[in-house]
Amino acid sequence: MTQRERIPVQQVPAAAGTALYARREPIQVRHVTGLYQRLRDLGMGGSLALYFLLPWAQYDGRQAVLFDLPQRRFDIFGLSFWPQDFLFLAWALMLAAFALFFFTVLAGRVYCGYVCPQTTWTRLFSAIERWSEGDRHPRQKLAAAPWSPSKLLRRAAKHSGWLAVAVATGLTFVGYFTPVRELVPAFFAGHVGGWALFWIGFFTVATYGNAGFMREQVCLYMCPYARFQSVMFDADTLIVSYDTARGEPRRRGARKDTGTTPAGDCIDCNLCVQVCPTGIDIRDGLQYACITCAACIDACDDVMQRVSRPTGLIRYTTEHALAGARQTLLRPRLIGYGIVLAALSLLFVWQLVDRVPLQLDVLRDRHQLYRVTSDGFVENSYRLEVLNKSQTPQRYRLTLEGPDVLTLIAAPIEFSMDGGTHRALPVTVRYDPYQDPPASNSIWFRVQSLDDPTLEVRHESRFITPQ
Repeated sequence: MTQRERIPVQQVPAAAGTALYARREPIQVRHVTGLYQRLRDLGMGGSLALYFLLPWAQYDGRQAVLFDLPQRRFDIFGLSFWPQDFLFLAWALMLAAFALFFFTVLAGRVYCGYVCPQTTWTRLFSAIERWSEGDRHPRQKLAAAPWSPSKLLRRAAKHSGWLAVAVATGLTFVGYFTPVRELVPAFFAGHVGGWALFWIGFFTVATYGNAGFMREQVCLYMCPYARFQSVMFDADTLIVSYDTARGEPRRRGARKDTGTTPAGDCIDCNLCVQVCPTGIDIRDGLQYACITCAACIDACDDVMQRVSRPTGLIRYTTEHALAGARQTLLRPRLIGYGIVLAALSLLFVWQLVDRVPLQLDVLRDRHQLYRVTSDGFVENSYRLEVLNKSQTPQRYRLTLEGPDVLTLIAAPIEFSMDGGTHRALPVTVRYDPYQDPPASNSIWFRVQSLDDPTLEVRHESRFITPQ
């Protein structure tokens, strides 16, 4: 068929009563235990503890982590970051991105399965659901049963637990931006501000909806990582895989050989599907919906032990290993990501260590480049913007570096500043025209801490004289 020819289109009417979009059936995940699930609980428990407890941590008598947006200041364990320190945010984002790329090439979507917030909160909500309504089969029976006092009580207990966690999540999130030791009492006393109340409500609803109802839909339809992960995978990436050569052909129930065809180790129990939080069948091959949680591995290993077969029918492995080919750990893509990640980490640490918690900006008088006094002196006016980036009070000394014929007048030579404060200093520099003209118009303003002499900054400017 040539490009000029048209493909005939035929409209097929939908059958009566057929919906254009299938109604979503909630996935009832079966609980499973095992090595990898214990590792997941350890990782997710640490993430939850870090999230909920970090705002309450104190450092040097103040909240250790506080993103103070009204003051435009981020305090992180004794370090204060300002809008002028945007470079550090860029470094942190690049580090996070390349760390994600590196570990994805190495071990697939381990981030999704072990520490992702969506997976973490969903697993917490599933634990509350299992506590109130039982495991998979009791929940299915409860969902199909008519409403009764017992069903109403179980559902109320589940949603009450969900709502309590959601409120705690929203309150903690706002606690990163408002002093949490003042926020929590004010919230329960009903004295919290309007904007704080709005964001607490917003993240409460978002947590309640995402972890309680949407769950796997966030991973399947909303998360962009699931869409571009295949770009970073290669044949040596560690992924959760089903050993087709060993498992096929499947035999339902106990393992039996029929005829001349030996049965595979898979007994088609479907437990790997029942425990999957996204509802996929790993036996169909690698799928973008797999979050590498390894629940199917723990379930399958338990079944293999019961039927006296070797474990590992479903396991962490690579495509090359499944095909019997040679595996390569150090491949160009992984090495490249590792080198970039290491370089960025070293540069980030170096920038933090070399960072001076003091900033000086010099602004000239825009309305008058210079002025000549009645005594014949030439004067230039400046405004020095000094920012104490540390969290402790400091005493500073201001000096002028430049030609000897220039004198610093009308300026505080020594001054004090509290931690995390800004101060504007009006400064005048004078030149006596009866002396030799300055050899250079370049001058340097220098601010040095009297409490820590190693802490100093210099800023260059120009002194303008009549031609």
